[in-house]
Amino acid sequence: MNLRRDVFQAIADPTRRAILTLVATQSMTAGAIAANFDTARPTVSRHLAILTECELLKQVQDGREVHYYLNPKKMKDVADFLEPFRKMWDDRFNKLEAIMKNYKQKK
Repeated sequence: MNLRRDVFQAIADPTRRAILTLVATQSMTAGAIAANFDTARPTVSRHLAILTECELLKQVQDGREVHYYLNPKKMKDVADFLEPFRKMWDDRFNKLEAIMKNYKQKK
């Protein structure tokens, strides 16, 4: 059975978000990624498998090493999905700020 995980399940985990942050600027091997965490390498490998399965990370074989790098297309898909929510909350906070400024001026 080919189980495909949801991208939001993947990024719900703080370790996986930290991994995405690490590889955002440069590709890294699993060992280099694991060196940044106080967990066992198999645990980090499992996180990498989940991120790869969700297509947030891509793998490139370089000899005996596998380099992981961010998949910008998938990250853009996530950002595009979240954008209407960001705008909604920005509008709400702007309205709240205006109310608070008005309230302070009346005092």
